[in-house]
Amino acid sequence: MAGQELRRAAVIGSPIAHSKSPLLHNAAYRALGAEIDYSRIEATEGDAAKLNEMLRNEPGWVGLSCTMPMKQALIPFMDSLSPRVAELGVLNTVVVHRSEDGAVTLSCENTDVDGLMMSIAAMGAHQLERVVILGAGNTASAAIMAMAEAGASHVDFVVRSVERAASAIELSEHFGMTASAIFVPEFAQSVSHYDAAISTLPPHAADGFVADLGLENLTPGTPLMDVTYDPWPSALADAWMSNGGVAANGLTMLLYQGIGQVKLFSGVTEADWAHVTNVMCDAVGLPRPVN
Repeated sequence: MAGQELRRAAVIGSPIAHSKSPLLHNAAYRALGAEIDYSRIEATEGDAAKLNEMLRNEPGWVGLSCTMPMKQALIPFMDSLSPRVAELGVLNTVVVHRSEDGAVTLSCENTDVDGLMMSIAAMGAHQLERVVILGAGNTASAAIMAMAEAGASHVDFVVRSVERAASAIELSEHFGMTASAIFVPEFAQSVSHYDAAISTLPPHAADGFVADLGLENLTPGTPLMDVTYDPWPSALADAWMSNGGVAANGLTMLLYQGIGQVKLFSGVTEADWAHVTNVMCDAVGLPRPVN
């Protein structure tokens, strides 16, 4: 629009060239009529101070979407933390606020929680009690909060060592759930008891033990949210679906967490979000949600 500065946003992290976020965001802004240019920026922890200066001093910035390894590195530069970020110690969204006198403040949010909850719900799971999370790293933090907000009462963490799950168990208990660290054989014995599963493992990390998970005993229709999306289906998702479960990949999570970011960056809250969601799905080849 003539006479107005171009608004800018970007996804940051490393590696970042593969990110589908620009396709999702730019499609959404076109659908909304919001003139925001959304790009990619390669960044590591050592770039955090430089990014802080960029957001505060360069015109037009409205926000950043943060992937690894930036989900904790930018927290010390925030002027305010959302309740979610304060509890998790992990962000995925930085929002730039400009006052009329030109002062800039930075706030942050974690929309990964929404992305996970909405992905699980889209697969038909609306009442959760017992869930399992594969892995216990940073992504697991958002999964823990998502499952707590979805009403789960117990979560098991499939890990290589009990020590790796200590902080995840502590966070789960903080949110009022009971939690345990288990190994693959224990998962295989309990697989029919879970209402949902989330894999936070990197691509191919589960390939070597998929055959040992006992998925032949999976309850039909049990949802798996696998945060990876390349390759797809992963060996885990393929085996899960072959045994009667349903699975969604990281693009689905990216879609739903991205909707929250689009609202924060554009300032648009009243819109035909079903239409915007469909446009975003089309941009990355996801099936449109069944409304």
